[in-house]
Amino acid sequence: MPHIVIEHSEDLPILPQVLVEKVHLAVFDSGLFELSTIKTRAIAYQHYQLGEGKDGFIHISASIMQGRTVEQKQLLSEQLLNCLRTYCRRSYSLSVNISDMNPDIYCKC
Repeated sequence: MPHIVIEHSEDLPILPQVLVEKVHLAVFDSGLFELSTIKTRAIAYQHYQLGEGKDGFIHISASIMQGRTVEQKQLLSEQLLNCLRTYCRRSYSLSVNISDMNPDIYCKC
């Protein structure tokens, strides 16, 4: 488990597949998940509008099973944001959101 979705503007300063790999490893480096359980994917946007002074964006949504502490979620969020800072220009809008999945209603096969 977790599901990591990277939404980004098309004009990334890093190749999309490389970004996926770096984010995937950052999730693993948090120490919260086994490598074999992490699922990471990216979606590029052609059409978007940003705040003044921003020329691109990356937003990471991480859906994880309920049960982690606020501190663990903060650690994951900071780990991911630091990963993005390493590869992106200051003119990029960078954001991360961690959300809980309810194991009673989550299904997979």
